Amino acid sequence: MRRLLRIIFTVFLALAGLDAASQILKTDIEANISDSLRQEFDNGPYFTLYRDNYFVVGTDPVHKPTANNSDVRFQVSIAQRLTKSHLPGGTFLFLAYTQGVAWDVFKNSMPMHDFTFNPGIGLGKPLFAKGRFIGKATLMLEHMSNGRDSIQSRSWNRVAIGASIMIDETLTVDGKVWVPIVDGENNRDIIKYVGLFQGGVTYMTPNRRLGCAVHIVKRGTWKLDFNTTIDLFWRPWDRANQYFFLQWYNGYGETLIDYNRFSNRLRAGIVIKPKFFSEY
Repeated sequence: MRRLLRIIFTVFLALAGLDAASQILKTDIEANISDSLRQEFDNGPYFTLYRDNYFVVGTDPVHKPTANNSDVRFQVSIAQRLTKSHLPGGTFLFLAYTQGVAWDVFKNSMPMHDFTFNPGIGLGKPLFAKGRFIGKATLMLEHMSNGRDSIQSRSWNRVAIGASIMIDETLTVDGKVWVPIVDGENNRDIIKYVGLFQGGVTYMTPNRRLGCAVHIVKRGTWKLDFNTTIDLFWRPWDRANQYFFLQWYNGYGETLIDYNRFSNRLRAGIVIKPKFFSEY
């Protein structure tokens, strides 16, 4: 009996040792894969698209189209990585700039209705899991203004924490929460309309030809009210990065000049999307 127990105990120790060695080997392999992916990320382009870059035209889908409720909107958004991901915590430093324009092309002289200047600086952290790049987390300081003076001036700032996670090759979820720093004299109540946090989900077919996205921003009230954006996009050519684009916006804060005016717009046009996912 004693001999049998000794044999069982010896086998148990051997198996335990084998399992521990297996776990150590598995950890080493995962660490090597993560290091390899990080190196690949660091060797990638420093200058990239940041948010969607688009040109769209549209109107109010409910009421009769007029020069007052129809317009063109376009956005240019870029990012420049300043360092590799060798900063504390595996982070990197980057700059981002987004320029949004509302253009009243259906009015006489076709005036530019509003500009939104949105520069920012932030720390990003690439995220890896199961041998693949799955997204990134960011900590950013952003400024938003319309570049005007006097009573038409609008501006505010925010410190934002966000993340975008690719669940698989078709599904991405993202979220962002921010601390506002309102410095504009003419928009002291802007948080009531642009809120304090947002979230969204994006789906793309495996061939990345067709996709849709839904994003909501909770307004800064105790009511269940949201600013909602729904995007549909289709890429007609395999090797192109241009998509036909349909966008519906419902809510406040679409432009800084009219941040406290409700907007309901359906627009169509062309969008150029970043390689992995768009920032929101």
